[in-house]
Order: sequence, then C-alpha cells, then structure tokens
Amino acid sequence: MFRFILGHVLAVGIGLSLGLIGGGGSILAVPILIYVIGLTPKAAIAMSLAVVGLVSAIGAIPHGLNGNVNLRVAAVFTPPAMVGAYLGARLASLPIISDRLQLLCFGVIMVLASLLTIRKGQRTAPPAEPVASVEQRQDFDANLDQNPVQKPNHTRPSNRWLSLLAVSLQGLGVGVLTGFVGVGGGFLIIPALVLLGGLPMKEAIGTSLVIITLNSVSGFLGYLGQVDLDLTLLVSFTLAASCGTIAGAWLNRRMDARHLQTGFGYFVLVVAGFVLFKG
Repeated sequence: MFRFILGHVLAVGIGLSLGLIGGGGSILAVPILIYVIGLTPKAAIAMSLAVVGLVSAIGAIPHGLNGNVNLRVAAVFTPPAMVGAYLGARLASLPIISDRLQLLCFGVIMVLASLLTIRKGQRTAPPAEPVASVEQRQDFDANLDQNPVQKPNHTRPSNRWLSLLAVSLQGLGVGVLTGFVGVGGGFLIIPALVLLGGLPMKEAIGTSLVIITLNSVSGFLGYLGQVDLDLTLLVSFTLAASCGTIAGAWLNRRMDARHLQTGFGYFVLVVAGFVLFKG
C-alpha cells in the first residue's frame, strides 16, 4: 500500500515536469512504474506511454488557450514521429529484445536527456532589448513613411525545405525512441522546435505537448497485444499526473522554467545511474 501511495505522489511530479518544461514525463514514469509500483519493463513502458499521452493532452489545453501551440509546426513534426513510435514499439516485440536490453537502452537515453537538460538550464538568456517609448516609436514610424526602405528578403525557399526535412527526420528518430524505450522525447523535441522550427521557448513547450500526445498514442498502439495492463492503475496514475501537469502549466506562465532545468537534469542523471546499475 505504501508503494502504491508513493507511486501516485511521484506521479504528480511527472505532471509538473510536463507542464513546466514540456518533457521529462516518461523519463520519470518508467522508473516509478518499475521500481516503485513493481511492473515489468515492457508493461511499464506501455503504461507510461498511455499516461504521458493523456497527461500531455490535458497539459496542452491551457498552453493552447494561451496561444503557445503552433499547429503548423506540429503538423510537420508529428506524422513521422507517430510512424517511428509505432515501429519502435513493434521492434520491442522481437524475441532478441529482452527486458534487460530495453532497460539498459532506457538508462543510456536518460543520461543523454539529463546532460541536454543541464546544458539548456545553464544557458543564460540574452539581454532584453530596450523598450522604446511611444514618442520614439511614433517618430520612427514617421521617418519610415517619409523615407521608405525596401527590406531585403533573406528567406530562401531551399533553406525552408531543408528545415522542414530536418524537423521531419528528427521527428522520425524521436518516434522510434518513444516506441522502443517509452521516452516521450520532450528533451529532443523542444530543441528541434526552437532551433529548426524557430519557435520561442514557451511556444515550443506547448507544441511539444501536442506532439508527445500523438506520439505516445502511436507507441501505445504498437504495444497492444504484447502486455497486459491494469486499467485501474492506469486511470489512478493518470489522474494523479494530470493534477501535476495542470499545476505545472499554471506555474509555467509565472516563472522561467529554465531555472528548474538544471536541477531536474541532475536528478534525472542520478536516476539514470540507478537504472543502469539495476539493469
């Protein structure tokens, strides 16, 4: 009973992670379901996909209401990610793929995720541009009307297509990881959306939740028939995580999530060491 309660308390932390930084849900869910709740690795991965998918959908709602979801970018990233997630889940069903191998791969991915999260958290934000007064902006607009300047168009169609291709390929790779080891991929999706999609951080977080939702659904479908799931546990664990993600999305509007990323990254690194040791 104690382990059941502890697992659900920790599930709230899964939701907070998703709501605040747009990722980290499966990174925490799989170890909790294995070492606290007591599920087998394949069952834990399948259940984590269902939980993280549902919780991400709930967390995406307030982000969408705040205008922090870019559906155009999500439409480019999601289809190849969903294909990859289903293929990754089917790959896990091969006889050569043991529970131990999946756990070792999961531990390695956790180490990578922790290092990327620490690196992002330690980056300092660029200094803010000075805000011009109303009179200065009016003077600038008047001068521009009197002396119009033709702004050169530096956007090259080929570069746009290359960016779209890069986003799609990364979506496919993230999808395979999602299906194989149950990682939603927020730690890879968000940098891709920022660097390749050109989204600001808050919009990247909201968009990543939409992508993680559909990605997780596809990966979960790939596990159907491989494992037996406890529906009661699935519902209760999802409800606990949902409370956390709603609180995380609310806090996201009031604080800079980058301050939390470094600490979260070190915590994931410690958990990764434990998973690798046990594996």
